[in-house]
Amino acid sequence: MHDLPPDLPRLRTLETWLTHTLDRVRQQIAAAGQREAERRHGEQVRPPEPDWLIEQGLDGRQAVYVHVGGCHMAGKRSKGVQRDQALRALADGVDACPHCRPESELGYPE
Repeated sequence: MHDLPPDLPRLRTLETWLTHTLDRVRQQIAAAGQREAERRHGEQVRPPEPDWLIEQGLDGRQAVYVHVGGCHMAGKRSKGVQRDQALRALADGVDACPHCRPESELGYPE
């Protein structure tokens, strides 16, 4: 038993459909390759993660927590700071994150 039509008009129709489908698949492959290249490029040019973070309160002016860089509990209002700024914030009474415990890594007395 044959799985293709026997007559020329239907074979041409099938050929046209398969050509169109193959073009769409190739376009999707190209788009996926482009996305992957952009993802790899983004990883290469991403700036390094800061060593220390200070999380600002809702008002955006008062610091509420000091975090170790990369802490999963650091909120979106966090900014990277230098070690001395993190130490100064702890000395000024800003709370240390209870999850990442930055005072331990900073050598700050508890």
